[in-house]
Amino acid sequence: MGLPIPQRTTGALNLYSAAERPFAMESVALAEAFAGYAAVAVANAALYQSAVEEARHMHETLKTRAVVEQARGILMGSHRCSADDAFLLLTRASQQQNRKLRDIAVELVERALAPPPSATGGTGSRPGPG
Repeated sequence: MGLPIPQRTTGALNLYSAAERPFAMESVALAEAFAGYAAVAVANAALYQSAVEEARHMHETLKTRAVVEQARGILMGSHRCSADDAFLLLTRASQQQNRKLRDIAVELVERALAPPPSATGGTGSRPGPG
């Protein structure tokens, strides 16, 4: 018998007997009652897992948004452009390099936070994405 969970089938309760005769009606009623309680537990576990996944997804989204906004700010300052133009620069770099936009943004922010190169070690300029 299927577990009575609305709108979907999540599992089944299978009962087997070594006897040649069918289950007694009392046993069937008991199994149906148990299936109802088991369905509640399974549905709660599925809801919990769904909530955990959604929370993880929201956390990742917020982290991504923050770093993308930081990268936009860096580009706005260095290229003297609007927020939309800065985002366009990020998306173009992402497409041209075939990399996730978040990864481009992280790299740009890390580069902006890195200490300037020493007088003997580099040019001191920081190119934009791409």
